[in-house]
Amino acid sequence: MIGVGLDRRTKVLVTIGVMLTLLLASLDQTIVGTAMPRIISELNGLDRYAWVTTAYLVTSTVMTPIAGKLGDLFGRKPFILTGVIGFMAMSWLCGASQDMNELVLFRGAQGLFGGMLFASVFTVLADIFPPDQRARMQGLFGAVFGISSIFGPTLGGWITDHLGWRWVFYVNIPVGVLAVALIAATLPFVRSQARLRDIDFLGALTMAAGLTPILIGLTITNTHSWTSPEVIGLIASGLVLMALFLLIEGRAREPIVPLSLWRNRVYTVATMVGVLSSFGMFGTIIFVPLIFQGVLGQSATNSGTLITPMMFGLIGASMVTGQLMVRIKQYRYLGTFGLLIAAFGFYLLSAVTVHSSQLDVTEALVLVGIGLGVTFPLYITTLQSAVDPRFLGVVSSNTQFWRNVGGTIATAIFGSILASRLPVNIRDQLSGLSLPPQASGLLQTGGSAQQLFNQAAIAAQRGALPPAARPLFDQVLLAVRTGLAQTLHELFLIGIVAVLLAAVVTLFMPYVELRRQRQGAASEAPAEAEARTEPHTAIP
Repeated sequence: MIGVGLDRRTKVLVTIGVMLTLLLASLDQTIVGTAMPRIISELNGLDRYAWVTTAYLVTSTVMTPIAGKLGDLFGRKPFILTGVIGFMAMSWLCGASQDMNELVLFRGAQGLFGGMLFASVFTVLADIFPPDQRARMQGLFGAVFGISSIFGPTLGGWITDHLGWRWVFYVNIPVGVLAVALIAATLPFVRSQARLRDIDFLGALTMAAGLTPILIGLTITNTHSWTSPEVIGLIASGLVLMALFLLIEGRAREPIVPLSLWRNRVYTVATMVGVLSSFGMFGTIIFVPLIFQGVLGQSATNSGTLITPMMFGLIGASMVTGQLMVRIKQYRYLGTFGLLIAAFGFYLLSAVTVHSSQLDVTEALVLVGIGLGVTFPLYITTLQSAVDPRFLGVVSSNTQFWRNVGGTIATAIFGSILASRLPVNIRDQLSGLSLPPQASGLLQTGGSAQQLFNQAAIAAQRGALPPAARPLFDQVLLAVRTGLAQTLHELFLIGIVAVLLAAVVTLFMPYVELRRQRQGAASEAPAEAEARTEPHTAIP
């Protein structure tokens, strides 16, 4: 534990540097989400809406467990610094993209460095702070994520409306420069006895080769049928390679993902909760802007501002949970309670229509934020206290790894629903209008779902029409908005089911003692830790 030899000032500076690293990665996700409707409008890429996010998720998902294991072997500092510098470089290239294909490519490359960041951030906390302090710090870091989520959508909307969407990527650079300066100056580099031969190259290669086609196969379901040869072929080939990966990991001396961890019930429960709750997190961050900008007709700036209350709920719940974990014995049930609240918030989102108010959506977002905020510090802190310290990097990175897997699956499913159901729902709404033949010109403008995300363009189109044609334009526009609202209703219903399943899984979480730092745990294997995490049994 490197924090034992650090003075208070150094700990503070290291913590600030790591916080800035988390701010960099989380700000990028939230700020880009608000700008995406404008990006697809300018680059003509509604059919690749989900790809921008999924490309990032695929690469960061593959890299996260690899970077986590390498951090355990060779120290965190080289990987966190490489991650920040590479992340800034890719941010610049994303902002310079000239079409959707370039943006998807650079976001995918950016995900490699994002995986290094998420693999390192929470592990550094476990290196520096003992379990009782760690729970509070996890809550504080959850608050950092929430703060970035507050400023991200608002800043992203303002930048998109006033400076252009490209600047939502460029703002990462000053944050990254400051993070690099602090981490380089204050974070100790812990040398280890590990050598290159200790790296599980074959396991890392096989895992990457197996995960990539599976995640891509899920992603292209927005343009291909789930039973199409392309989707089935990609997923099947990925599963074969993942089966080979499991065989390799069972024989590796230093496996990327130790299979013995699955015998630890805390790890199994935390993983399942992470995957399922990601449906709520990614469904909200990625698709709620479509409610504000597409269904309610708000500008990108207002869209970002209206998401802010959700993040206040997330911050408050995250910080309170970090404090409660070390004060109440049955803290594990906080997760159940939080996810039930999030599920109810998702239900309210599914009920949004074109006649809903901004307040209706905001109330739902606050509930989602509170519910998901509880889970952030709860499961990673519990997991770090339930395993051998030599696996801290692995389990911390795996927590983010499985959240990314869940997020990728959620984005693929939601993107598939959006792509397949939106044209059908819009067509059904328009067919009920009994439009005259002269309305065909309107259908090429106001009837395009992609146009819903550019309020200035809609106003210009309406203003260019003769006064007598404007009521008909308004009818068409309302029908398209209603079709989008119906599609999002179907999407959020899927999210409700996933979050409720996560709430059920939380009931199987065993009790883990957090109040004091474990002694002599360095030789305890994950399987042995499982035997010590039954209800009312402390881990010494």
